[in-house]
Amino acid sequence: MDNVQLGIIGGSGLYGMPGLQESQQLDLTTPYGKPSAPVVVGLLEGVRVAFLARHGLGHTISPAEINYRANIYALKSLGVERIVSISAVGSLREDYAPGDIVVPDQLLDYTRERKTSFFEGGIVAHVGVADPFCPDLSQRVYRAVRAAGADTHRGGALITIQGPRFSTKAESNVYRSWGMSLIGMTAAPEAFLAREAEICYAVMAHVTDYDVWHVSEQPVTVEMVIMTVVKNTSIAQDALVHLARDLNPDLSTSISLERSCECVHALANAVITSPQAITDEARQRLGLLIGK
Repeated sequence: MDNVQLGIIGGSGLYGMPGLQESQQLDLTTPYGKPSAPVVVGLLEGVRVAFLARHGLGHTISPAEINYRANIYALKSLGVERIVSISAVGSLREDYAPGDIVVPDQLLDYTRERKTSFFEGGIVAHVGVADPFCPDLSQRVYRAVRAAGADTHRGGALITIQGPRFSTKAESNVYRSWGMSLIGMTAAPEAFLAREAEICYAVMAHVTDYDVWHVSEQPVTVEMVIMTVVKNTSIAQDALVHLARDLNPDLSTSISLERSCECVHALANAVITSPQAITDEARQRLGLLIGK
């Protein structure tokens, strides 16, 4: 099979990608276990893409239970160079209204007890994530969402909480005082693992609510989230079509499709363990990431 160029991780409400041609379902296994669901691979606007349902088919996996390492490793094994995460989020600022789509540029990890790195068990790497979302891919996603006709914003800090519960009002107001723009449950450690795998990663964040801080709005509920996500699903799918066209060398108007961002060489000087100290088991387990 040819390498897959674009990975799509679907979140709440987005469990499939219509319009895929020559699609096939792959039941993959990784050194970190099985991904959330079988990966569906096909052609979208001439670009080979892979779709993965983050919460499993039918939304059976809680944010805290997701095997993030297996998900990213599975996409890496298919040759994926870029990942777009489709995520439902709450807004922590007035101007990011429910129904809007935001492409954030910063991330705060406020989760706990999640596996946040591939590098353990005898090999250590310190990967730089000052800019956790790929600037080039984020800009492409922003253009694609605008082309789909959505009310779109570029920038803002996304805080990832443990979940699966929603915030208290006290917590929500603290996050606002910290300067956070959005709140979600899945971007961390997903973004950090993608960087370790040298994959460009960006979030298409669908604002479903004002969390619980907004005094004139109802506190967030599952019903509220689903209503907005369902409304925005067609917009997300349309935006992904525009993004695929942008990544197709025969259709793109971009100056260059070659990756020139820091994501490409994220591991170049990150591994600090002496080569002589790396065990054969670690080399085999991480060969997909460090082999080059």
